[in-house]
Amino acid sequence: MMVLKDILYKVTINAVVGSTGVSIHALEFDSRKVEKNFVFIAIKGLVADGHKYIDQAIEFGAIAIVCEKLPKNLVKDITYIEVENTNKALAVMASNYYGVPSENLKLVGVTGTNGKTTVASLLYQLFKKAGYKVGLLSTVKIMVDDKVFNATHTTPDSIAINRYLKEMNEVGVEFCFMEVSSHGIHQKRTEGLHFVGGIFTNLTHDHLDYHHTFSEYRDVKKQFFDGLSPKAFALVNVDDKNGMFMVQNTKAKIFTYALKGYADYKAQILENQLGGLLLKIDDSEIWTKLIGHFNAYNIVAIYATAELLGLEKAEVLRLISDLDSVSGRFQYFISDEKITAIVDYAHTPDALKNVLETINSIRTKNEELITVVGCGGDRDKTKRPIMGNIAALLSTKVIFTSDNPRSEVPEDIIRDIEQGVASQHFKKVVSIIDRRQAIKTACQMASANDIILIAGKGHETYQEIKGERFDFDDFKIIKDYLKQLQK
Repeated sequence: MMVLKDILYKVTINAVVGSTGVSIHALEFDSRKVEKNFVFIAIKGLVADGHKYIDQAIEFGAIAIVCEKLPKNLVKDITYIEVENTNKALAVMASNYYGVPSENLKLVGVTGTNGKTTVASLLYQLFKKAGYKVGLLSTVKIMVDDKVFNATHTTPDSIAINRYLKEMNEVGVEFCFMEVSSHGIHQKRTEGLHFVGGIFTNLTHDHLDYHHTFSEYRDVKKQFFDGLSPKAFALVNVDDKNGMFMVQNTKAKIFTYALKGYADYKAQILENQLGGLLLKIDDSEIWTKLIGHFNAYNIVAIYATAELLGLEKAEVLRLISDLDSVSGRFQYFISDEKITAIVDYAHTPDALKNVLETINSIRTKNEELITVVGCGGDRDKTKRPIMGNIAALLSTKVIFTSDNPRSEVPEDIIRDIEQGVASQHFKKVVSIIDRRQAIKTACQMASANDIILIAGKGHETYQEIKGERFDFDDFKIIKDYLKQLQK
């Protein structure tokens, strides 16, 4: 229990009606979950506006309301706080409520279109191997040292973030690595958090259903670096044309990494094969089990971050060579029939292109490359034909199928994807709506030494159709089908 005025510390307030000396049991932004002596924060969401549910929150026991516009009818003995932005207020309040937990550990944010999960997850893995207590807030999972929680969003809501950070404080976590999405930045979920560093991976076509234009998407990402303190570091990929743009106005100390251009941290690919990468980083050679040039970027980002956080160079290189790939990120196995199956989360044009180019760079060209890919429903439609074009151009055979159709008709999504296929590639392409059947067909098409790529869902263990989630694990399904072929 805390006093409301303490929770409001550093919140920009326009008006107050009632007492800020009341005792608060908890914060809540979902009116249905409000209980006695809660603060209800009215958030304007994409679907619903919390201001419409203020009366319901009071009925359920809210003692204080935080809103952007005071209601016409004010209820006696209820405290009302008017603020400019309730998302921002919620984030600052959540941090205060849990005792500003981000100040009690070293929190590093990772943002960009592709590579966020891999970089954050591998940093967690590396620091664990180095003997530290570590936290992870990622798309795949949330880790409070050794304790695992299922993740529901790339960046959890502000209350959840601070609750997890508080748990990390309680078990003595020293470092936490956090994926920072453009949605999370735009919705102010990272306000009130104290970052010791920020990492920028790259910026490509994604989330234009939400941000509308690429420049808007880019500018939102930049806000994260604008907010870093002078004591923090900003590590950016300068091979990406947006790298230095991200840090134009940052107060943080800037560091750069690259494979091509001049940078503070430079890597060179010496060998790239299905078994892994041989890299040269700062004049030291290192072998890693990770595959592809996009992972070379991830490795040098991890190397630089670990060194900036105080680990010894020799130890970092040794630990990197022992890192395992992240679930659903270029996760592969080779069947007894010598068919290679690869599952990857590639759900953007650039990510799909990277994975296919990586496969093509390490295959002999005597084998087939069969790609199974779809696009999510209720998301950026403009990337669908682009992904269709990339899949058909860089594969020998392609099966277009459902991803998570959500509320959309799967056939309509597939038609959008097919629009991008050039006429000379029509014969390569077949469309199978049922994802399970599409994976089975790919397995039946494949012969010894062929490669099957299942793209788009990666680590996800479900398929979302018409508001329902059904069990669906690409890696498990293709493994089962390839085993059946061996019988």
